[in-house]
Amino acid sequence: MKKVSFAEFGGPEVLRLVDADEPHAGPGQIRIAVRAAGVNAHDWRVREGQFQESRPIELPAGVGLDAAGVVDEVGAGVDGVEAGDHVFGEGSSTYAEFAVLSAWARMPEGLTFEEAAGYASVVETALRVIRQVGVRSGQALLVSGASGGVGSAVLQIARDRGITVIGTAGSANQDYLRGLGALATTYGEGWVERVRRLVAGGRVDAALDLAGSGVIRELVELTGDPQKVISIADLGAPRFGVRFSGMAGSVPQALTEATALISRGKLHIPVEKTYSLAEAAAAHVDSRAGHTRGRRVIVV
Repeated sequence: MKKVSFAEFGGPEVLRLVDADEPHAGPGQIRIAVRAAGVNAHDWRVREGQFQESRPIELPAGVGLDAAGVVDEVGAGVDGVEAGDHVFGEGSSTYAEFAVLSAWARMPEGLTFEEAAGYASVVETALRVIRQVGVRSGQALLVSGASGGVGSAVLQIARDRGITVIGTAGSANQDYLRGLGALATTYGEGWVERVRRLVAGGRVDAALDLAGSGVIRELVELTGDPQKVISIADLGAPRFGVRFSGMAGSVPQALTEATALISRGKLHIPVEKTYSLAEAAAAHVDSRAGHTRGRRVIVV
């Protein structure tokens, strides 16, 4: 089969489309013929070697966590799914023609493979950081970097829970954020005061840093407490007393909740752009540049 792999850490140029042996489903796993794979910031962070101290990997290595496709192999001990089922979920080396998933769910009716490929990791992350920051119904949550996949999920999940959401993003994405139910404002000079004007009393109850754009100090200022701020993108956040959330929680639970939200019409993450396997490097360049509206997806 064809898969995207890298044999050294570095920039997007280290990615190669190579011939590889097909993987096979082990106990508790399934294999899918991949139709689409989600592009996550985690993918290029791994490629750059950012997690080698905490979660080392051996090279050469494949790329990708999220995927959607057609089941073609079921491992021992797996019930409730069979060859031919359309599923989405999380596994490893998903930028490939075949991939093994360790967590999955049936695709909700009306969802395309391209759309479904973008949900597993982002919904798990969104649910995790909302829980960790402790924001509740009736409170206000500030989301810095709100227009990407995780931000899109956070805004919709929080709104469904009765939380007021304020999102920051580039000027081109202001209407997009408002369409997701957020009070929206732009980055740049004066953004803190613009946020203050959007909320009663000028203070938010909690804040999330999803973009790693150097705003931790300001988020602490706006909440009044570093324990009310979570970052998934700034490894230096602990210097300010802010928690960095990098370890995944329960992906099966996240998929169950995602399916329910999608089926109720409460969650939809658009696909901004698609790429072929051979264009994986370009997908990483675009993902790293930010300013995404929704998700970027590799189509197989």
